[in-house]
This record gives sequence, structure tokens and C-alpha cells, in this order.
Amino acid sequence: MSDLHILTGPEVAKHASRESCWIIVHGKVYDVTEFLDEHPGGSRIILKYAGKDATEAYEPIHPPDAITTNLPIEKHLGLVDASTVAREVKVITAEEQMRQAAMEARPPLDNILNMHDFEVVAKNVIPAKAWAYYSSASDDEITLRENRMAYQRVWFRPRILRDVSSVDWSTTILGQKSTLPVYISATALGKLGHPDGELCLTKAAGKHGVIQMIATLASCSFDDIVDAAVVGQPFFLQLYVNRDREITWKYVQHAEKRGVKGLFITVDAPQLGRREKDMRMKFVDDGAGAEVQKGQEVQKDQGVARAISSFIDPSLSWNDIPWFQSITKMPIILKGIATAEDAVLAYEAGVQGIVLSNHGGRQLDTARSGLEVLVEVVAALRARGYFPSSRFEIYVDGGVRRASDVLKALALGATAVGVGRPFLYAFCSYGQEGVEKAIQIFRDEFEMNMRLLGARTVRELVPEMVDARALSSHVVMTPADNLFDATYQPLSVAKFKESKL
Repeated sequence: MSDLHILTGPEVAKHASRESCWIIVHGKVYDVTEFLDEHPGGSRIILKYAGKDATEAYEPIHPPDAITTNLPIEKHLGLVDASTVAREVKVITAEEQMRQAAMEARPPLDNILNMHDFEVVAKNVIPAKAWAYYSSASDDEITLRENRMAYQRVWFRPRILRDVSSVDWSTTILGQKSTLPVYISATALGKLGHPDGELCLTKAAGKHGVIQMIATLASCSFDDIVDAAVVGQPFFLQLYVNRDREITWKYVQHAEKRGVKGLFITVDAPQLGRREKDMRMKFVDDGAGAEVQKGQEVQKDQGVARAISSFIDPSLSWNDIPWFQSITKMPIILKGIATAEDAVLAYEAGVQGIVLSNHGGRQLDTARSGLEVLVEVVAALRARGYFPSSRFEIYVDGGVRRASDVLKALALGATAVGVGRPFLYAFCSYGQEGVEKAIQIFRDEFEMNMRLLGARTVRELVPEMVDARALSSHVVMTPADNLFDATYQPLSVAKFKESKL
């Protein structure tokens, strides 16, 4: 694209149809006519902005380089003279007014005492579609809730009369130092909830010595995230494998050159689950559809998740592991292991670790929690002489809201624990300062709980410190988790059209 080619707003506005569709993104003009039917989110959203500036709709759900990467160079038409682009008067809806009022009325950060508090604030201050995407899980959301409840079925067996005047909860994860036995797990589309997106995580993690996992579907570009790091700050990379392996190869190679310390390949998403909270948002007809789409059959029930994920390769198999091992020297972790059988196969495949995960309850509903799977995985690996092993680490994610949850997982054999939504809600609510507060809350809880448990270091956390006999019993009575219950938003059913009633 020649930067000397300057287009005007009226010129772009002439191309506002399915037959000729131009859009403006970040001050540049693109011809997306031939891309309409290929767009993962469907043509409807593009046609809504045909002939107009689409930056505001584009930015939260695309990395900055998405359009330049996917459109041939001849479709990059030039720059637009911003002074000639018609500015639409943005109508502030009642919902947006309530959101802005909630933002002004947020509790002071000093009043935030736990991870549940961040969730309550986020629910009220981010747009409804963002909340639906972040909070949703698959089908009946049973696994989402089970992830939290599983920790309630494991009880501590504290040791007493130990000198716990000094406790140390720091550790190493894949050889990288971490001030917490926790890493920031990958969550997508950070700019849906905060204009700075994942950079809030990067800056807080660098300041406090915590490792961030970069998501394939981050709103911020990979390079922008890495460029925002402090010197020596480690990163992991979460990878969705592309159908086009050339794209995956280039991405992995680039990550390694930029110094990423671990490749976490997502293996539980050959197809994304039906996340009905997210999907139901697409059923709400706000009258914003494009005129040119009248009479067309338009799919509106897929939600944000489906719209951004069509590139994921469902053919990924164990046969592909040697290929990944051939293209990178980074440690390879398989993210999404859910059985002892697959944990054994992963060890025997020569990867460096696994994440026991059900994707935050967003994939196969009624899959067991990572914590429950941990018990059978450790037993199976130990029986074969594979555990403990200095070359194979086990991580758990899903449902963690307290440092006590982390300690239970470590005692049962996990190396570290991934935490996703709590950090996401922290920056959606308060930006970088929110993430820093979340890290401090974890520190305070680790200090207290390790003292009370009688563990001075993470190495002193042993299976004898927990009673996990009830973990696999899904009907056992436990005290209600009132904070979780207060933040959980139940699923809704289909609604009648109010205008017709």
C-alpha cells in the first residue's frame, strides 16, 4: 500500500454495498468485498460499517495486524483524510449510561478484598457483550460451577508447632522464577473489557515478578505485549493451532525469537463449545443490521467465541507432536489434558508438561475439574515411575479464587496453577492497578494460609496436608460458597419480542 494515496471520506462512502465494500480501520482504507463471506464473524458486521470507519468495532476483537495479515496487499487502498470522514453522532443508550455511572461508583480499590470482588465490579462496569463472552461457559455451565466446587471438597490437615516466622511462596515454573506459584493464564479479547487490554497484565506481571501467558486471541498484538515487558520478563505462549500450518510455524518461530519461555498448545478445542450466554447476545436485534442484508439468511447465534475461532484445526492429533518438537526448542506443554490416560501419553510423547484443564468450563460440559483429574494423573504417572520428574511438570487451572485453592493443588502434586478470569476481571475493573491489587491479595493469602497450614515453602506442601477423599464424590454436602453464588449469573431462556406483546 502506498502511503501517498490519500482517499476522502465521500470516496469511501460510495463503496457501501455487498458488491463493493470498503471500510476504514486505523485511518487506512481496505477493500473487503471478496472477504465478506470468509469473515469468521460473518458478513453482517462488516456490512454494517461498509463505507464507514469500522475501527471502534474492529479493535476490541482483533489483534492490530489481523486485517493486514489476512487481506492481500492489493486490497490495501491507501490512507484516508480524517478531516473528510463523516462523524456519526454516537447515541448513548440507557445501558451505557448505567455502565458509566457504575464505573464512577466503583468501590475504592482499597475496599477490594478478594477475587470475587473484582468479578462483581467487572460485571457492572464492562459492556454486556463483553461480560457475556468472558463469563460464559458451555451448555448448562455445570463444569464451570464444578471447577469452583471441587476445591470445597478438599480439606486441609494443618501441621502445628513449626517455626513459620518466615514463609516463602516463590517458585520456578518451567525453569523461570516466579514470585507466586501462579501464572496468568491466557484469556482472549482483553480490549472488550478495557482499552489497554492485555497490556494491563503485562505491566503488572513485570512489576511483580509473575509470568503471563500470551493468548493467541489477545486483542493486543504479540509484539506489543512483548515490547511492553521489563528486561528479563518471562512469557509463555498459548497456541491455537491454525489449519494453515505455515502460519503456525511462523508464529511459533517468531515467539521463540522474541524469547518466549514455553509453548502451551491448546488440545481441548477441536471445536469451541456452545457458550449460550455469549450466543444469546447475538439474538438481540438492536436494529443495527446493514440495509444491504435485508432478505439474507444471517446467522446471529454464534457469539463472539465462534466468530474469532474458525481458523482452529480440528485435525490436530498426537501425530503432530513430533512436528512441533522439530520446529521449536521451547518447552512444549499440552493444555487441556482431562484424563490419566492422556497424561501418560503426553509424558511418553516427550513433552515437558501438561495443564489439567477443561478450558474454564467453556468446552465439554460435565467434564471433571482439573483438580479432580490431578489425583488420578499423579497416581498413574507415579505407578509408571514418571512422577515426580524434573523433566515433566503438571499444572492445573479453572475455578481458582483463593490462595488456599492453589495450596491444595500444589499439595496434590501440581507444579503451579493457572489463573485466568480473576486477573481478567481485575484489569477490566481497575486496569493495571487492579492486577497489581490481585497479586497483592494472593500474596497476603499465601502468607496467612501457609503459616496456618505449617508449610514454610512450596516444597513442604505434601499430600498429607490435605484430605481429598471426597473430591470425586459429586454429591457430597459442603458449606455453600456464598461469594461465588453471589457473582454467578444463571443462564437465561429464550425471550419473547417485547415489541410484539
